[in-house]
Amino acid sequence: MPSLKDIRRRISSVKNTQKITRAMKMVAAARLRRASEQISAFRPYAQHTESTLKSLLAQLGNEESDDLAAIHPLLASSEGNRSLIVVFSSNRGLAGAFNANVQKAALKTWQAQKDEGMQVSFATLGRKAADYLRRRDADLNKACDTDIDADAERPMQAMSDYLTQAYATGELDRCVLIYNEFRSAISQKVVVQPLLPFDSSLLDNDAAESEDLAAALTGDALLEPSRNSLIQTLLPMHLEAQLQRAYLESTASEHGARMAAMDAATKNAADMIAKLTLQFNRARQAAITKELMEIIGGAEALKG
Repeated sequence: MPSLKDIRRRISSVKNTQKITRAMKMVAAARLRRASEQISAFRPYAQHTESTLKSLLAQLGNEESDDLAAIHPLLASSEGNRSLIVVFSSNRGLAGAFNANVQKAALKTWQAQKDEGMQVSFATLGRKAADYLRRRDADLNKACDTDIDADAERPMQAMSDYLTQAYATGELDRCVLIYNEFRSAISQKVVVQPLLPFDSSLLDNDAAESEDLAAALTGDALLEPSRNSLIQTLLPMHLEAQLQRAYLESTASEHGARMAAMDAATKNAADMIAKLTLQFNRARQAAITKELMEIIGGAEALKG
């Protein structure tokens, strides 16, 4: 049975840990508030950019839609087998299952693409995913910068430029994003989102939807300088917007997961302190009872 000194030392240690977890929870909550505001403000921009682009592409006639690559290289279809999986994770742990979920999704997607005969490489944004994939001998794309400045105005611009160039030059045939979508402070959903090629995500609409999209930019709307010029401008914006949205969703999810994990850790520490305090009181009571019994026994021995 541990001594009173050992129990007292353990209670002190748990209390110090509880102070740390409580402070980390408060920091994560403050960062989550800012990140959730950013993603709430950015989602409409990303959605309207995509809908506007779909409206422009829906106006293309059959002849124009057959030669999309002439409008922009990102609209070209690719029959190659080189795939890039972009995985968003965190640089630090203590965030519950946040990193484990995206790592499992990345491993599952990797295996599925290997079964299709694809040559898979990875771009990781966050050290946890990089370490996980490196231990499994995955091909990490060295051309993708994984060091993101949180204060940068457009942190995904370099990644967007690289993907555009790689796809246009034939170095890349497919790109998939894997990240945690932020829903609430205690709820995140892993998303596996095909990013490139664009033709499947922007052009595969049913007839009714295509008519609605085409009608969105008709009537009194004037396109200046031209529809194709707008498409050429909006496509890179759409690519960067999808990357930026995934980055913001992942950042908000990380803070939410860490806040929930630290809240659970703080409550567990409180429960452990209560149990240790009860154990300490029982041990102290047993020690006092033992001393009293020894005193009484000694007194009885003297009488005898």
